[in-house]
Amino acid sequence: MDLTIGAIDACKANGTDAGGLPHKGVVSTIHDSMPSMVINSSDSTLGRHLARRLVQIGATDVFSVPGDFNLTLLDHLIAEPGLNLIGCCNELNAGYAADGYARSRGVGACVVTFTVGGLSILNAIAGAYSEDVPVICIVGGPNSNDYGTNRILHHTIGLPDFSQELRCFQTVTCFQALVNNLEDAHELIDTAISTALKESKPVYISVSCNLPAIPHSTFSRDPVPFSPSPRLSNQLGLEAAVEAAAEFLNKAVKPVMVGGPKLRGSKACSAFVELANTSGYALAVMPSAKGLVPEHHPHFIGTYWGVVSTAFCAEIVESADAYLFVGPIFDDTSSVGYSLLIKKKKAIIVQRDHVVIANGPVFGCVLMKDFLRALAKQIKFNTTAYENYQRIYVPNGHPLKCQPTEALRVNILFQHIQKMLSSDTVVIVETGDSWFNCQKLKLPEGCGYEQQMQYGSIGWSIGATLGYAQATQNKRLIACIGDGSFQVTAQDVSTMLRCEERTIIFLMNNGGYSTEVEIHDGPYNVIKNWNYTGLVDAIHNGEGKCWTTKVRYEEELIKAIDIATDEKKDCLCFIEVILHKDDTSKELLEFGTRVSATNGRPPSQE
Repeated sequence: MDLTIGAIDACKANGTDAGGLPHKGVVSTIHDSMPSMVINSSDSTLGRHLARRLVQIGATDVFSVPGDFNLTLLDHLIAEPGLNLIGCCNELNAGYAADGYARSRGVGACVVTFTVGGLSILNAIAGAYSEDVPVICIVGGPNSNDYGTNRILHHTIGLPDFSQELRCFQTVTCFQALVNNLEDAHELIDTAISTALKESKPVYISVSCNLPAIPHSTFSRDPVPFSPSPRLSNQLGLEAAVEAAAEFLNKAVKPVMVGGPKLRGSKACSAFVELANTSGYALAVMPSAKGLVPEHHPHFIGTYWGVVSTAFCAEIVESADAYLFVGPIFDDTSSVGYSLLIKKKKAIIVQRDHVVIANGPVFGCVLMKDFLRALAKQIKFNTTAYENYQRIYVPNGHPLKCQPTEALRVNILFQHIQKMLSSDTVVIVETGDSWFNCQKLKLPEGCGYEQQMQYGSIGWSIGATLGYAQATQNKRLIACIGDGSFQVTAQDVSTMLRCEERTIIFLMNNGGYSTEVEIHDGPYNVIKNWNYTGLVDAIHNGEGKCWTTKVRYEEELIKAIDIATDEKKDCLCFIEVILHKDDTSKELLEFGTRVSATNGRPPSQE
């Protein structure tokens, strides 16, 4: 790991260096002789130490929901200069916001109360774990005197055992710190935070409610900035892996390389692009890795997603005689029901700390970033696959223009969203048909892109948009959200307004859960229609900058986009788009059929 704290090779295709620091990334330079300043005794508390640590690593906005077990801690967070406490409408959205924030800054933080808050935020933390997003989840816990007694507390299930919350977090965090005494609090907090940064996973910190305000000698000096020990590859294993991979790839006629979502947590986006530059290979991404690799790269050929790949990408990948998959996850979603036409004997699979060569050896203790950079020095330049792509590629046609009174179509909507994209925008994509429509967007240099594809929790995008916008205030977010997902987490549009964010939200109203309809239809997929613009107007309530509109036709959409990007460019803009319930992407139709078949497999007879 580099000594960059906050936005550590954050794997975004922003600017000229994919994987470089995003806007407002925080760099802590480590000095061997850095002086340690003595702190006033009134400030040398656990609460202020935790607050200073969060500011130091770049988590200068903390998303919270107050509860009686965390109120004193919140007082100390508020008192820290440079730290902004953002109150959310519920714990789930606070967790999603910390997730979105971390995707921009490199780390995020949230604070909730014991059990009722902790179990509520758990779903968001599980999603962050699945996507390699480091979130510091802080919970205000019981009074330290209550541990080890037979007392029953409120906010519990009525048993004198307080470990239920901790046990739940153990499977979705990489470290758990139970801080119920001051003697080891400093060590536990610092270990938790440094582990989150090193592992690129969430951590859990429970702080007893009576401890944050108490001064202690271990907090009497400013904390020394983190300098996490770098992970190291086994040098002999690295050399052997590179030699075997180079031999395998250099004898191939038309090799390709495909980036996967584990590039983010491995902090290997820059190394991946460097290898692409050196090798000349055709370059694709898996759907959950869109946005991690610059799409303006000269050899970029699109998204590899089996039968729902972007045009002509699958043909090139699946016809290759060698493919280098870097950081892939081959789950049922990314493989479209395990239907990818790739052969293990042709593949090199590079994961965070090991490399698998075809059907042959596995090289352990080899870090992804080290492997890619070493391989780039031994690989032969080969553009055959990309040349084949150029031969078969036919530019996309344009959808037929809607007639003045014709209902707006999805393909027309995304044609106009494409025109909005620039280096000053970030696309946030909700689970559902937006996955497929947004995969076809061509991201300009510097345009951000985020989704939650591995975990796929509907409603994620509202909180994530709140957090990402707070972390990246020099870019305008464009969020694509379905009506069913919006109903899950709509409340925190309120928090966006309080934070004066200027996101453009496209709410796609087609009357239900369109993805589930294509997998397995039933009356449960039809939802109660809301007056979505009316709801947001009610949330606005005349406080803050907000503009809403409802569009049914293309001309109305064009006018709405013009207003949102000009006259209302400093407002939160909410555009409700009325769509036919059966107007979906062709990719969703194919995906739904295959996932339905996968889910419907009969029990094995073995």
